[in-house]
Amino acid sequence: MKKIIILAITVGFAAAMTAAAADAKENWEKNCAKCHGADGKGQTKMGQKLGIKDYTDPKVQAELKDDQAFKSIKEGLKDKEGKTLMKAAEGLSDDDIKALVQYVRSFKP
Repeated sequence: MKKIIILAITVGFAAAMTAAAADAKENWEKNCAKCHGADGKGQTKMGQKLGIKDYTDPKVQAELKDDQAFKSIKEGLKDKEGKTLMKAAEGLSDDDIKALVQYVRSFKP
């Protein structure tokens, strides 16, 4: 009986993790890929215009801090003059944003 319960919990956890990963990918495609690219390289027209960093670059990944990435997604980014560089993600929960940060980490080679 214990084995069945443990197996059920494990399968449920794996399913939840898979769903979260799918949701993160969907949120990335909906909210981020236009500028950052589907592959995270930032080689879109808008990404090149804004000088977006390449998230597949190990150096960029090493410099990226999860808490700062979370804040940037949640609140958006502005330049020194107050011009919006990146809009805040709308309609995403804190868990959705955390999943997006982990999705960005998945671009690391």
